[in-house]
Amino acid sequence: MTAPFFLDTNILVYATSLSPDHIPKRDVARAWVGRGDWGVSTQVLMEFYAQARQPRHGLLPTAAQAFVERIAARRPVQAVDKDLVLDALALRHRYYLTHWDAAILCAAQRLGAGTVVSEDMEHGRDYGGVRVMNPFVATLEGAR
Repeated sequence: MTAPFFLDTNILVYATSLSPDHIPKRDVARAWVGRGDWGVSTQVLMEFYAQARQPRHGLLPTAAQAFVERIAARRPVQAVDKDLVLDALALRHRYYLTHWDAAILCAAQRLGAGTVVSEDMEHGRDYGGVRVMNPFVATLEGAR
C-alpha cells in the first residue's frame, strides 16, 4: 500500500492534543489526519503513543492506544526493519540529520510518499527524493 504523503509524529500529536498551547496548530493537523492520502511508520506510531500520553497533551493511555489502532487498521504503515535502519544511518550522514528524522524519510520513501509533513525538518528541502513540508509554514505562506 502506498501513500503520497507521510505524516510525522508531531502532526498526530497536534491533532489529538488537548493542550491550549496547541490550539493554533490543531485545526491544520486535524485537516491532515482527516485526509485519506497519507501513511506513517511503526516509529511514528510508537513515538505518538509515548508523547500523547504525557500530561501536557492530556490524552489518556486508552485514547492514545485507540488512535494508534485506528491508524494501523486504516492507513499504510511502514515497518522499521534492519534494512531501513541501515538506510537511515547512511541518509543521516549524507544530510547531517538525526537518526530519527533519517528513519522517517526512509520510511516515507518506502511507502512511495514524495512528501513528509512535519515541522521538525527544513521546510521545502528535498532529501534524496522526499521533500519536507511544514504545514504550519505552508499555511502562513498561503495566507500572504
